[in-house]
Amino acid sequence: MKRLLLCLCIIAFAFSCTESDNSDNQINPPDANFFALTIGNSWVYKNYRYNPTTETYDDTGVIDSISIAGLQNFSGESYFKFRRLTAGNEGGITFCNPNGEHFEFLREFEGNLVNEEGFIKFTNNNYEERLLQENQWGNIYEILVEDNTTLTVEAGEFDCVNSQRYARNPKDEQLPGLDRFYYSSGFGLVYDTSSFVSINIPRIIRRLDSYQIQ
Repeated sequence: MKRLLLCLCIIAFAFSCTESDNSDNQINPPDANFFALTIGNSWVYKNYRYNPTTETYDDTGVIDSISIAGLQNFSGESYFKFRRLTAGNEGGITFCNPNGEHFEFLREFEGNLVNEEGFIKFTNNNYEERLLQENQWGNIYEILVEDNTTLTVEAGEFDCVNSQRYARNPKDEQLPGLDRFYYSSGFGLVYDTSSFVSINIPRIIRRLDSYQIQ
């Protein structure tokens, strides 16, 4: 009888530990939606242009309104359908999106945000330099920065990971232009820049102004 009671106590203790472990996992689940890929999510970005006279960035009036409108299948994989509606760019400002509606199809794969052609738009876990484009004048590369950055924009304060995009000439010398792309887990894109490869100050910066995340 004593042996039977001892066995029952051991089984009960092991069961209670298992329940506790499962409960802990439920309280602290892994981040499964870094890029906020949920139908109905939306973001509004404002574009700012560098003013060399004041050395500040002025509001261009160009607004990118982005939303996830649905899903679409490519080669057996489901991609989120991003709808971008740009307004305020009647003057055709360089590096700002043209006015009108544009669609982009993206999904998450092993920490990468990829389109239907397999191009990696952003990675949150690969710190190796990636070749994006080859040109006669030089090649364009991107690399993920290891340290996180706290970034404050109109929409609030965000803990971000960011990548740097740059070009190197045929002599393998890095050119002055440098762009940055900041993403925050569960919120998506927060901030990005657009530059001329020959100038070390970004021409356009785009900041998250408001958002609706489910």
